[in-house]
Amino acid sequence: MERRQDGRDWAYRVDPYGFERPEDFDYASYEAFFSRYLVVLTRRAIKWSKLLKGNNSIQKSLKVKRYIRKGIPNEHRALIWMIVSGAQTNMEQNPGYYHRLLEGEKNDKLLEAIKTDMNRTFPDNVKFRKTADPCLQHALYNVLVAYGHHNKAVGYCQGMNFIAGYLILITKNEEESFWLLDALIGRILPDYYSPAMLGLKTDQEVLGELVKMKVPAVAELMERHGVMWTLVVSRWFICLFIDILPVEKIFTDPGSLSMTTINKLRETCREKLLSQG
Repeated sequence: MERRQDGRDWAYRVDPYGFERPEDFDYASYEAFFSRYLVVLTRRAIKWSKLLKGNNSIQKSLKVKRYIRKGIPNEHRALIWMIVSGAQTNMEQNPGYYHRLLEGEKNDKLLEAIKTDMNRTFPDNVKFRKTADPCLQHALYNVLVAYGHHNKAVGYCQGMNFIAGYLILITKNEEESFWLLDALIGRILPDYYSPAMLGLKTDQEVLGELVKMKVPAVAELMERHGVMWTLVVSRWFICLFIDILPVEKIFTDPGSLSMTTINKLRETCREKLLSQG
């Protein structure tokens, strides 16, 4: 097994999702934090196991919403996402549809656009490298090709590759990833990936107004330098903050972030931006 100079083995340099940790990763702080946080994770896992009771079904309720806000254990995440998003129902009502899309006639222009982004998707993730066995690029390509032919009004947009790639990491299943992608792009965020991208533009404007309210010094700095919010945050929104925020914070309800965490994040961003002014 490949080892670092400090003795850490290859597996230790890669997180549970396959992302390589940077050279300056603070292992000591991480281990100190995780040793404490493991108690919380264990408690949540026990509660989720009792809630599910070994069944692959769940009814929406305030209790389930509260549990989701506090975080879904990784082992239950795919199941819960499939159910609460409606993806599970759609998949069951359309048996074989995903595979028929892959077997049908293809749009060469769409295929070329998707192929262009394959090597750009999670280059720091060992599971998406061509040397991986299996290489998740193949699954990613299939999901994007199927969705591009399923939703021809959208086809393929940059950013969708990160969303689909992350879904594959969580579900470990092409068909489930396809239906989750459909739930996100087709129903939950229908105006993000439309030609006009009205939903995306709206959220960017909302963010700008929130910054003016909460961190006016940052807003003033942006205005002074003539920087448009779209230039800064478009990538954040178009890939749903995947590859921007820590993996464990992606696709969680905003309620899962404590005010302490939000304030720390806000202050960190504020200090970083102001230091560059």
